[in-house]
Parts: sequence; structure tokens; C-alpha cells
Amino acid sequence: MSKNKEILQIVEIMSNEKGVDEDVIFEAIETALATATRKKHHDEINARVKIDRETGDYTTYRVWEVIDDDAEVEEHEGWYMRLSEAKARDPHVEVGDTIKEEIESVDFGRIGAQTAKQVIIQKVREAERQKIVNDYKDRVGEIVSGQVKRVDRGDIILDLGDNVEAVIPRSQVIPREHFRLGEWTRAYLQNVEYRPRGPLLQCSRTCNEFLIELFKIEVPEINEGLIDIMGAARDPGVRAKVAVRSNDPRLDAVGACIGMRGGRVNAVSDELNGERIDIIQWDENDAQYVINAMAPAEIVSIVVDEDKHVMDLAVEDEMLSQAIGKNGQNVRLASELTGWELNVMSASEMEQKHASEAQKLVELFVEALGVDEELAQVLVEEGFTTLEEVAYVPAAEMLEIEGFDEELVAELKQRAKDALLAKALAEEEQEELGEPAEDLLNLEGMTEELARTLAAKGVRTQEDLAELSTDELVEMTGLDEDKAADLIMKARAPWFE
Repeated sequence: MSKNKEILQIVEIMSNEKGVDEDVIFEAIETALATATRKKHHDEINARVKIDRETGDYTTYRVWEVIDDDAEVEEHEGWYMRLSEAKARDPHVEVGDTIKEEIESVDFGRIGAQTAKQVIIQKVREAERQKIVNDYKDRVGEIVSGQVKRVDRGDIILDLGDNVEAVIPRSQVIPREHFRLGEWTRAYLQNVEYRPRGPLLQCSRTCNEFLIELFKIEVPEINEGLIDIMGAARDPGVRAKVAVRSNDPRLDAVGACIGMRGGRVNAVSDELNGERIDIIQWDENDAQYVINAMAPAEIVSIVVDEDKHVMDLAVEDEMLSQAIGKNGQNVRLASELTGWELNVMSASEMEQKHASEAQKLVELFVEALGVDEELAQVLVEEGFTTLEEVAYVPAAEMLEIEGFDEELVAELKQRAKDALLAKALAEEEQEELGEPAEDLLNLEGMTEELARTLAAKGVRTQEDLAELSTDELVEMTGLDEDKAADLIMKARAPWFE
């Protein structure tokens, strides 16, 4: 067999065995031949080899990189050609181009089987790794299944077959979950990366998406589009809440996900090491959604603050511990699921809180409007919570209050406007004096001395502080960087609310 035919045979055999493109094998042999050519010339020349993919014939070229005439070369001087010399060969050549000429090729059989083998193996490994990445990158977001191959410092290594491994980091393993070597397990594929030592397929058993994908497997109606999973929240291995809705009014979404005698939800729970799963009905009304999410606790009253995105929930006194859950688990999961900050309290605590808030409003109206406590109480009971509302709510609405006439309404509105104007003038005067605003003084971690230092430099309010960068605050005050960053984040807290 000729050496050229031998090349074609090697390429075909290795491509079939390794499942990689033939071009990868050709390039590996070209690299091996070029390396052998350089060694033959004691590394004094640079070489490239081109193999004809049809015949196996190959041609070897000596290659020079064109450099400036005055450029310094520290090593491999024979690999470079000065621009003036290169232009004598090709008038159009520029610095950075290459000049090549054909030279005698080394015999494929003499390049050293070991050298060729090592180069080919390396190239094949790289191709195999890239093939794995290409095969799995489109499967991110799916559940993969494999056998436990080993446990490495808490990380679980899965054998997915075809020489492919995936890792479940210790942080993504369900607490108190144990694995036996050879045991089959499933996980959610989160990320695929190419790495020199091999592709990394990172999986998770603790993420919400794993729970959702398991329900898609167990509940056919989800894949059919009859049921949507609207959200999930988990305390991995302990408890989870899943919100569902039906796109068919005849279908009970919660019942379908639970299954006959709990078969479907139990199958998911078993996969998650016995995690208890609450299936709840999603509702477009946020308050009702929160009430559903708090199950099994029964909510007796609810107060919604849309501006702060907070809800106060009241339950019967004897049900308070159940509503909160062990270590706050029930309310925490409900909050994560719905996206609302939830304050759970007993009915008596709710009553006391509302009474306290109402009394503060009564005192505000008595002082600012110069009215008696009885009239202030009426305003609070009618839902007024700020001076701005009293000043700018349409007079027609206030006239609907029993006992209010046009003269009283006009007087109340004027007094409210006067009080707001006086407040604005006081704040303006305070600003002119360089005094820090109350919200800056009351900010957690703020001292009066620091607040006055900031006010003197034009940073009077919490909002002014929030707009600073860490470097600016350090320069103004001499605070250390961590302290400055912490203060700024506290000042920015209202932005995220």
C-alpha cells in the first residue's frame, strides 16, 4: 500500500472510530508532517503541509512571515523574511503577509509514529469535546439522565453515555440526598461550556426549573398547552409551591397536577427526595393569588400597599404559627412565588397595627389642619392618608361625606394647601442652611456628624446619597470603601422596592 493510500485509510478508520469529521484527522496529520519537517531542519524553518483530500498526496511548503527591515527577531530567525527581500519576490507583499515555497516532503512513514499519534490524538480529543458541546448546548433547559460515576468532594459526576460526563455541584444537590455508584438519576442541564480539559455540563437538582420540567413529564396536559405553570418556589428537599392555571375552563389544573390519588405529584416528590409540594391555583388578582399561595393557612383579612408592593395578612391567632411555617418557610415560599413582600400577623396584631397607624394620621390632621380629633377621625375613616389627598382630591368626593358642606370642604382643602406650603418652605430654608434632611439623618448606619458633612457638600437627602458612586462618597467623607458602598445601597433601597 502506498503511503498516500495509508493516509486515507488512517483518516477513514479514525473518523469512524471517534465519530469526528475527517477534516479534523487530515489537519492532525498535516500538523504532524509539518512538525516532522521542522525537526528535520532543526527548527530553523517554519513549514506547512497540505494534503489532497481525494488522493492523499501531500505538498510541503517553507513559510516565512514578512517583517520590517529593522524589526528585531529574538528566535526562529529563519521563520521570518525582511520586507525588502520579500518584495524582490513579490512586489505586492506587505508586512504581516506570508511568503512560501515548495520544499521536499518528509516520508509519512518516517515522521515518527509516536509524534503523529500524539498530534492526532490531541486533535481528535479536541474535536470530540467540541462535538459534545455542540450536541448538548441545544439541550440546556432539559432534564438529562445518567448513572452516578463517582462522588468528588460532594459533587456528583454522572455518566450520560457515549463517554459524556455531567456534574451536579454540591450546592445543587438536594440536602440529605445520598447517591450510590451506578445509580440512575436525573438533573436539570443548566450550562454547557468548552474547557481545555473537557466540556463542562453543569446540572442542578435544586433549581425551580427542575421541578417544573418534572411536572411537564408527569402531566401531559402541560405539554399539550391545556395547563400553564405560572411559577414555582422551593426549599429543596423539604417543601415547594407551584402555581398553575388552566386554559380550558372544563379542566381543573390543580387536580390534574395532583393526579389520581396523588399519583402525579407523588412521582415528582419521590424524585425530589420526598419534597412536599403544594399545588395552588394562580389568579390574576394579586390579593387572591397571595391568599391561594398561603394555603393551607386561611387568611381572614388582607391589606395591599401597591406603592411599596407589600401585603399585610391577618390570620386567626391560633393559626399564626401554621401561616408562618417552620422557620418562616410557608410565608417565605409564598412571597417568592407571588413576588410580593408579605407580612403575616394575627388578627389582633393587625387590629392593633391599624389602630396605631390610624391614630398617627388623626394626630397629623389635628396638628396640620387645626381641626378637632373627631373631624380628623372622620377623614381617616373615609380613607384619607396624606395632606396631599385632602388638598387635591376633588371637592365633589369630599361633599359625599356625611356632614360635610361646601364651606367645610373649601376650608379643609385650603388649610391642607397652607400646611403643604409651610412644609415646603421649611425644607427650602433647611436646604439653604445646609441642614441634612430627616430621611438622611434616619438612614440606617448614618451618624449626625456624617450627615452634616454630606449636607455641607450638597448631599442633603437620601435620594442625593443614592445617586452618588462609591468613589465619590469615599472622596467626600474619607469612609472606607465597604462602608461607603453599604450606605449607598441602603440609600438606594427604595429604588428596588
